Amino acid sequence: MTKVISLTSIVDDTYDAYATYEELEIFTKAIQRWDINCPDQLPDCMKLCYSELLKVFKDMEDLMSEQGKSYRVQLAKEAMKQVCQAYFVEAKWLHEHYMPTVEEYLSVAFVSTCYPMLTIVSFVGMEDSITKETFTWAFNTPKILRASTIICRLMDDVVSHQFEQEREHVPSAVECYTKQYGVSAQEAYDEFYKRINNAWKDMNEAFLKPTVVPTSALNRILNLTRVIDLLYKDEDAYTRVGDSAKTSITALLIDPISI
Repeated sequence: MTKVISLTSIVDDTYDAYATYEELEIFTKAIQRWDINCPDQLPDCMKLCYSELLKVFKDMEDLMSEQGKSYRVQLAKEAMKQVCQAYFVEAKWLHEHYMPTVEEYLSVAFVSTCYPMLTIVSFVGMEDSITKETFTWAFNTPKILRASTIICRLMDDVVSHQFEQEREHVPSAVECYTKQYGVSAQEAYDEFYKRINNAWKDMNEAFLKPTVVPTSALNRILNLTRVIDLLYKDEDAYTRVGDSAKTSITALLIDPISI
């Protein structure tokens, strides 16, 4: 899980800031093929990233094959392909100077949060109660997972969009909303915080109603969402780690309260 998150961050930065549009087109097609021989066709700057990404999933596959669960990794690969395809759509918007509607933006950005993919990856090594049906459930974006992506996308965009727009960057939900409705950034923030609060209610509801999947699967989604709440509460502490995030992480992992 940690390796996937780390490599996804590198892939995200590649699409977001470092590669040309033409390079991204080649890279995205290579990801869709998922072929270890593809690096020969990639720009030199992308070969290592591509190879390491495939290697991480191959290591996962080797481990899960011993347990007869290699299908889980195949599904995780498909989720990763979806992420890269979403990244490329955003790169195309930037390349064409296209401003999507907020609905169009969110339909893509919910995938590019990586939370649907990370949810799938988090299921890969879990107990036998996690079945093929659990993965199918997750791929169909249940209410709790959609709520998680709403929280992730909107919290991220609210605190990071001003810094990101200082350079060429795909418009965030804030720019899309203000452009579409002719309102101020503050009015967009107010609307998004309402949506975030409603999304937390949807997440709570999922734990109060009967569910077709184990509670352990719901807990993975909840805990991933808690990470976002920590990192994007008042600032983009994932991109630029400040004192607030350091204090919270120290309190959580180094100096926890004794029970």
